[in-house]
Parts: sequence; C-alpha cells; structure tokens
Amino acid sequence: MNIIIVGCGRVGRSIAEQLNLEGHSITVIDESVGALEKMSETQNVMAIEGNGATYCVLHEAGVESCDLLIAVTATDELNLYTCLLAKNAGVPSTIARVRNPEYINDVEIVKEDLKLTLAINPEYTCANEIARLVKFPGAIKISSFAKGMIDFIKIRLQESSPIAGKRVVDCSSILKGSVRIVFVERGGEVFIPTGDFVLKTDDMVSFVAPSGAAAKLLKHLGTISNKGRLVFILGGSKIGFYLARILREAGVNVKIIEKNANRCEELSENLDGVMIINADAMDEDMLLSEHIERADSVVCLMDTDEENLLASLYVKNVNPKAKVVTELGNLKFSSVVDNLPLDSVIRPKQLTGEYIIRYVRGMQNTVGNNVETMYKINSDRAEALEFIVREKSAVTGVPLSKLNLKSDLQIVCISRGGRIIMPGGGDTIEPGDRVIVITKHSGLADLRDILK
Repeated sequence: MNIIIVGCGRVGRSIAEQLNLEGHSITVIDESVGALEKMSETQNVMAIEGNGATYCVLHEAGVESCDLLIAVTATDELNLYTCLLAKNAGVPSTIARVRNPEYINDVEIVKEDLKLTLAINPEYTCANEIARLVKFPGAIKISSFAKGMIDFIKIRLQESSPIAGKRVVDCSSILKGSVRIVFVERGGEVFIPTGDFVLKTDDMVSFVAPSGAAAKLLKHLGTISNKGRLVFILGGSKIGFYLARILREAGVNVKIIEKNANRCEELSENLDGVMIINADAMDEDMLLSEHIERADSVVCLMDTDEENLLASLYVKNVNPKAKVVTELGNLKFSSVVDNLPLDSVIRPKQLTGEYIIRYVRGMQNTVGNNVETMYKINSDRAEALEFIVREKSAVTGVPLSKLNLKSDLQIVCISRGGRIIMPGGGDTIEPGDRVIVITKHSGLADLRDILK
C-alpha cells in the first residue's frame, strides 16, 4: 500500500518503522529537515519537507495515488484538517491522532462530517492498558480479545509457582479450566511451546483464558492478586490525566505528583476526587513523606525514560509488593530493559503503531476475515491475532487437524456465539467465529495466511 505519514516525531517514526516491516511504501512529510534526515538514515522512506496541511505538499507526496494518510503532528486541529484535505483529494482512508481530552467525544460526533476514517488517542489507549494492569497487579501485560471475553495474560514465573519446572503437557491438570500456555519468553527468545517444553523460574509466560478466570489464575500461580486501591501517578501528563479519571471512576484512590504548578492547577480543575501534589517525584524525601511505601501500585509517567526507570527501581526497593508500571518512549535497548527488575513496561508509541497496523491489515483483506485485535510479543518476535470470520473460505468447515498450517503457528481459541472453545484437532472454524492465532510469522492479514 502507498501510505503518507504527516508528522515525523516519535509517534510518526514508530509508525513508519512498523509499517516498513510490513512491506508498505511510505512517504513522510514534516517541516523539520533534521527529523526527516534522521528518519531517512534508518528507514526506507520518501521524505518530503513542508507543511502537510497544504495541497501542494500533499500533491508532491503523491496524494492522488495514496491508499492511506496518517496525520500525527503535535497539533490535533492540524491533523484533522490534513485528513479532511486528503479525503477531498481522493484518499480512501485517513487516520488522525487526537490527544486533547476535550475532543474525545466531539470527534466521534463529527467524524463523518470531517471525512475521518479513524481517530486515535495514544494517551487514552495507554491509560486503559495501565488501568488493566493495576486491576491485575500480578500480570506484566494483559490484553483483551473477542470483545473482552478472552484475556491474554503475561506473567514472570516465580520459583514458588506450581508450574515452575513442569512440562507444558503436565500444566493443564494444575491450571484447570480453559487456560492454555501460548508463549514463553526466555533469554531474549520467544517459544511457542510444545507439550514437552519445560517451564523455568523467571520465564515470561503468556496464557490465554476466559476473562473471568484472570484473577483466579494469577492467585493460583502465586502472583500478587489484590487490586490496587491506592495508586500513585508520578507525572501529570495526558496519560496520567486519563488514567486518574479511569481509576477514580472505578473507586480507586489516586495521588498525582507533578512538579509543574500550572499543570497541577489544570489537573485539579478537571479531576474530582484526585489528590494533586505539586512536587518533584524524583525527590526521595518527598516520596517517603507521602508514604509511597503504602501504595498498592505506582505508575511512572515523567518526562524522560531515565527518570521513569530510576523512580521505578527506587519504588521497588522501598515497596517491593507494589505493582510498578513504567512508561518508556524510547523503543531501543529492549533487551537491556527486559533484564531489569521491572514489573510492567508501557510504550505508548508502540501501542499506537500496533493499532494502526491492525487497521492496515484489515484494509488489505480480500476475503473478509479481518484482523480485529493484535498482541505483539518481545519486540515483534511473535504475535497473537484475532480474526473475524465473515464468510466461507479454505479454512472453514475443515477439522483443524486436516488444515495444512504453517510452522510456528497455532490456533489457540475460538469464540462462537458467546461460547469459548479451546479447540482440538476435531474442531472446525465456521463463519461468524472469532479465531485467535499465535504465530512467529509477521504480516498475517487474512485468516487464509495461516495455511502453507
């Protein structure tokens, strides 16, 4: 596909990198020569200097032959206007980043008038993911599939866990219920384990389970399962604002520590029932005076990765039982970060890229088995994908044992009419199903792609 990205900041670069890996033709527009040069050094993209919200620049970028335009500049209004201009120039699909909390509901109301295909809010998406982690402190990551009926849950296997040292085939009797081990991360590698695979302490293990089983599973595996009732948010960013609002609506006590006085005033005016503290979250004495050691969860959302990493490590030192969530904007050095004693790491730019890739794969679909949800594992080394089966094809009506599936790929779950099926070889895929596939192959856009 021919894709134009307007905006070459960190979000734009992340999206371009991930779409490049998917094999698309990418053109990037930005007014900053330095940002474009940095992008061109590492990515195979066409770089256009100029204002993407003008037709002459869009024309230079080839807007007439563009399949999708993504506007991710720092200004919401500019993004919306750029998409409107592109749509009038004949671009079939447009995506705008809209970050302002005041615009969330309004954009949905006027989306058709703006001729906008999709509006994304990275900060709001990120806040929702963090809220799920706070709800299940024992999980490193938790994502929902099949309209919330199925959860993907990742944990770090503790020495005391009843499945540590066990073969995967022996774990079913220990775990009980509709729970399946789907991925194991160890030493920088990702495995789709066979029955003889032996689990070890400190493995990152991902499970698929019905949504109601998550809390029970975490408790059974010996991880912390108490819901966070007191949450500290270090940094009053947009993510912090959305997160505080989500948590307060769920009845959680929230403290935000923010060093900018003006920002504190804004937060106080827009967040009822949240304690706002004007202070530097990197001040150890201040954190102790606010009793950080009593927190159930601490979310580090400060301006730099360095601050967030140091604060996270400090909190784990003074409050080992707390669930700590760390925001990182830099997608590099993942191998180093993975080896640090951190609970959960959130990368907003990566989340945005995954959201857009899922949409792009759906656009490419020809049969009607669209990618609905995507869950990436260990820096894109593996994926879990949810497909909606809209019509008959080569994969429907055939027992799974007779499908010629690609290697390093499994069908792990089928949702049918509100019923969850952990399929065996005799089960079939039928129109109307939601099918969850795990794979080490990238670029699957249609359910037929699971076949050799």
